[in-house]
Amino acid sequence: MLRIGSIVWHTTDNSRAAQFWSKALGYEQDENPDFLYDKLGNGVRLHLDSTDRTHLDLWTENEGEREAEVERLIALGATRVDWEYPEGADFVVLADTEGKLFCVIG
Repeated sequence: MLRIGSIVWHTTDNSRAAQFWSKALGYEQDENPDFLYDKLGNGVRLHLDSTDRTHLDLWTENEGEREAEVERLIALGATRVDWEYPEGADFVVLADTEGKLFCVIG
């Protein structure tokens, strides 16, 4: 089942953004200060990133489910994006019907 796992939030100052968003959402930082989590573990993770653009990370349970969801999303109108993937990448970059990028991770 596809779900929003994290929102990658482009920032210019991760520390300042973390202070604001952790208080605004009641989230807390983990070992990696660029990730904020719902204190109850039920919410969407907020990933603060000064080098990436704002986008959704949609999570699946495994690689097989990821590929099935990618195909389903393409059938709905998404398109594959020409992307330089790192070795062993567990994600696929797609664009929605408006051209907005998002990742499917599994």
